[in-house]
Amino acid sequence: MADNQITHPIKVQGLNHFFGTGEARKQAIWDLNLTIKRGSLTILMGPSGSGKTTVLTLMGCLRNVQEGRVGLLGHELHGASEAQLVQLRRRLGFIFQAHNLHESLTATQNVLMALQVHGRGNAAKQQVAARHILGLLGLADRADYLPQNLSGGQKQRVAIARALVSNPEVIFADEPTAALDKESGRVVVEMLKKLGQARGTTTVMVTHDNRIMDLADRIITLEEGRVVQDTAP
Repeated sequence: MADNQITHPIKVQGLNHFFGTGEARKQAIWDLNLTIKRGSLTILMGPSGSGKTTVLTLMGCLRNVQEGRVGLLGHELHGASEAQLVQLRRRLGFIFQAHNLHESLTATQNVLMALQVHGRGNAAKQQVAARHILGLLGLADRADYLPQNLSGGQKQRVAIARALVSNPEVIFADEPTAALDKESGRVVVEMLKKLGQARGTTTVMVTHDNRIMDLADRIITLEEGRVVQDTAP
């Protein structure tokens, strides 16, 4: 089976994670086991300090796996080389609460960076793709604006466009709707949902936003590094 047709692109087995060393060493994740289905929208929720973002970054190759196994798109992350992790990250999309836009580049140019990193298409096709995704997110009239001339919510939508434009196989999102109003936040999550249905894109999202919970295929609640509730069908 091709990597992009894997039924469960994320498989976590016996995952433990620790912060600190010596007497200050503290366990943050306890024997976590999760299997996430291709094309699904999974929400991780729980109180501050419950381990949500830690789990997200472990699954997304942004933090080294210490104990246990994390399978991502058919590849084992525990013990993977940096070169292997770099290749995997190119198949992922990341949306963070902080937009991290380049202030000297326009909205379109910020989105184009993602396509240029991936080497997807020629320059003309990249321009069309970047402007198309910005239009879908309601930013057609802001495509040539610099970040300093955009609102906080508009900057976040540019960052979301940048994450989606290269058609990633898995999207990891940490509080993607925090800076958005209700309508904009719902548009973004509905888009992620449609990507799952149309292309098999898998989304794992950390959020406290009760306004979009009904769109999730699955909601996993963490407390003190452990799963305490899982609505998996």
